[in-house]
Amino acid sequence: MPKKKIQLAILDMYDGEPNQGMRCIHDILSRFSDRITWKEYDVRGKAEIPELLEYDIFISTGGPGNPLEGDGNWDQKYYDFLDQIWIWNQNHSQKKHLLMICHSFQMACKHFGLGQLTKRKSTSFGVMTIHKTPEGMNDPLFQDLANPFWAVDSRDYQVIQPNLRKFKSLGAKIIALEKIRNHVEYERAIMGIRFGEDIVGTQFHPEADAVSFLEHLKKPMVREKIIELKGKAKFRSMLEDLVDENKIYKTNETLIPNFLEQALRKIKNSQTPSLT
Repeated sequence: MPKKKIQLAILDMYDGEPNQGMRCIHDILSRFSDRITWKEYDVRGKAEIPELLEYDIFISTGGPGNPLEGDGNWDQKYYDFLDQIWIWNQNHSQKKHLLMICHSFQMACKHFGLGQLTKRKSTSFGVMTIHKTPEGMNDPLFQDLANPFWAVDSRDYQVIQPNLRKFKSLGAKIIALEKIRNHVEYERAIMGIRFGEDIVGTQFHPEADAVSFLEHLKKPMVREKIIELKGKAKFRSMLEDLVDENKIYKTNETLIPNFLEQALRKIKNSQTPSLT
């Protein structure tokens, strides 16, 4: 008799905007298709939220726009969803596992009061170094990734100024920070948080692969904006980063698979009857 597959829900935060992120997530999940089946929910477009009891694993995507804004419907449903997962994990031995990416991560930081969410002075876009904190050095999400490691960063907003009292009360930990910028005085943004033992988020895009990034760079407006802001040399270096197997390829092959493997192992262990 075939084993029952674990149910995973994708919370689509793209609001109908064409994107490569969903393709990348599907590609990664396809590597686990023998153990996982999944369904998408259009959070921002249709105010769809997965039923908590139906799923064991959740991936909440990045997306466009201002993470401080909502329509009073879908955003409140999303915040309620975050609360439900948090409460569930405090009261059940078999946990719900949640990974949040960029836009979702920023909304969660706002909701839980973990830091200040502000608009950046300029867009952060490119293949950037992500630096592990001391807590991140041993975090299983980053297992087999160097310090620093490389990832695609694409955002107009940032989470800064952590509320350490709130972090302590929730038991949350900062596990990654953005690259060191010695030439500017701006505070380094928080790039990864372990919200709880089974809830984690990143402000960068661990799902991104070379194909998705190249498709974005092909857009004339994107290419011209990068060259205007960064220069032609920086644009060429971005193209070179795509073929380096130790940069975004390594992160794509490692981080979300780490999250899934850990979740699947814990779910299996929680379902195994005790011998005592």
